[in-house]
Amino acid sequence: MELQILDNTAAKYNNLKPYQFHGSIYGVVPAKVGFLKPVGDWNYEEVIAKGNQITVKLNGTTIVDADIKKASTPKAMDGNEHPGLKRDKGFIAFCGHGDKLAFRNLRIKTLK
Repeated sequence: MELQILDNTAAKYNNLKPYQFHGSIYGVVPAKVGFLKPVGDWNYEEVIAKGNQITVKLNGTTIVDADIKKASTPKAMDGNEHPGLKRDKGFIAFCGHGDKLAFRNLRIKTLK
């Protein structure tokens, strides 16, 4: 599963599909837009993955609150297979598209 991290306010991203904006579960669930801070300011993001329920909060606003099983049945928004949605454990990776991206104060907590 990929959670999109992107400055979708940049002109080069004018033609994004709804499921490609910042905070979206890429290809599966679109995020609400309009909550990114201006470029150069730090954003605060919280992601909660509890079973099939994924919640993404950006700067205090919930931009995704979705059941990924329901969102991908029978198919995801982009029409592609997303086998990662069927996993109940895995790894966390931070990847970019070649643009500068920085993180600070990362915390990962196991939910019980």
